[in-house]
Amino acid sequence: MGMESNAQDSAELRSLPLAQLERLAPRPISLQETGLSDNFLADLIAKHLLEGGVLSMSELVERLALAGAILEKILFFMRQEGRIEVKGPANKDNQTNLRYALTDRGRAGAQDAMLRSGYVGPAPVPLEVYKRVVTAQTVHDSAVSQTDMERAFEGVILRQELMDQLGPSMNSGRAVFIYGPAGTGKTYITQKLVNLFPDLTLVPYAIAINETVIEVFDPTLHRVAELDIPSPNLMLGTGPDPRFACCHRPVVISGGELTADMLEVHFDEARRQYIAPLQLKANNGVFIIDDMGRQRVAPETVFNRWIVPLEEKKDYLSLGAGRHFSVPFDVVLIFSTNLHPLDLADEAFLRRIGYKIEFPHLEQDEYRLIWEQFRGANDIAVRENSLEFLFNELYGPDGRPMLPCHPRDLLSIAVDRAVYQSGSREVGPEQLLWAWNSYFVSMNPGGVTRDKPSNDGG
Repeated sequence: MGMESNAQDSAELRSLPLAQLERLAPRPISLQETGLSDNFLADLIAKHLLEGGVLSMSELVERLALAGAILEKILFFMRQEGRIEVKGPANKDNQTNLRYALTDRGRAGAQDAMLRSGYVGPAPVPLEVYKRVVTAQTVHDSAVSQTDMERAFEGVILRQELMDQLGPSMNSGRAVFIYGPAGTGKTYITQKLVNLFPDLTLVPYAIAINETVIEVFDPTLHRVAELDIPSPNLMLGTGPDPRFACCHRPVVISGGELTADMLEVHFDEARRQYIAPLQLKANNGVFIIDDMGRQRVAPETVFNRWIVPLEEKKDYLSLGAGRHFSVPFDVVLIFSTNLHPLDLADEAFLRRIGYKIEFPHLEQDEYRLIWEQFRGANDIAVRENSLEFLFNELYGPDGRPMLPCHPRDLLSIAVDRAVYQSGSREVGPEQLLWAWNSYFVSMNPGGVTRDKPSNDGG
């Protein structure tokens, strides 16, 4: 039922009139409207020709995401300087689709341009255009309602009071701190929060700060939406500026691998290219810092990095050599941790975070719901009174808290045992006891946690 609803929402998004996207970022139809200089674009074309060899006009249009009329003027300028030569059309039936190649002079210039900047991709978007688009499609304009929460978490076992805390936190525009023991579903739930923002957003392939290019689009993080927009190589003036990718709102998740450098503009020496920091890639979306306190950087360093952006909704970045610039800080920032908040930050910083939401252990009725949901979805047969055996003979005597991950993990291991023993997917107390002893670390090394059940449960 929930999957059907999500599919319907996606279909509605894909049917949005292209005019809305065009108004947000109209296609440039002249060199002036690109916001880029002719010398900059000439160098970018030269780098594409250095990489691709002989390229046709349609191939250059597709590579640079600019209209053919704009590129024709730059190519004419490059021909006058003796940097390129015309090879003629590849297809005799299409005499207008000329091909271009670098001359020796042009090749030397392209190599020099590559030394200054290794970026070879679609033409970048000027910083001021990027700021305008990010502000116009802010993630904080979406008003999350209780109905939205229920739809986004349909089929998910989530305590009502937690849902009623998470929902308003998405409307606050402030950071959210989620904490609780490992296994209480923090990561799973926070990732599903993105379902509250089903609309689309424009993500630039790169942005330009004067002549410096910063790569923004990341295919591992940005999910391109399938829209009925003509390909740039058709040279049609419909659809939004193709220097932007039309994507679902970004979701960036960083865990224990996070370092302070990942939150700043990075210069890749091998590619001679600037790469956007994680929070810039997450703009207009959700940025989750998972497993807070386990990073290779001190928690206070990570927290201090966000003080100014959280207050000013603006992030200040550096390109080195005294060059600085600012961008909108437009993310739903979520910290998730297994540790207590006061063990990570002082009260002064925690006051800047609007919501501190604790994920507790499960109650038996919640455990039972998750158990039945996983069992049914995975075609597992469970013998009568097996769950009571788990509660009374294992959780009770051990005093072990119940976590949302336990039903899935214990049932999965028990099924592995049942299939190994008899080829059946039916589990009972014997298989559950075996799963328990395999899953949990024994408090008595050298011996099993519990004795074999004595009756028909096996």
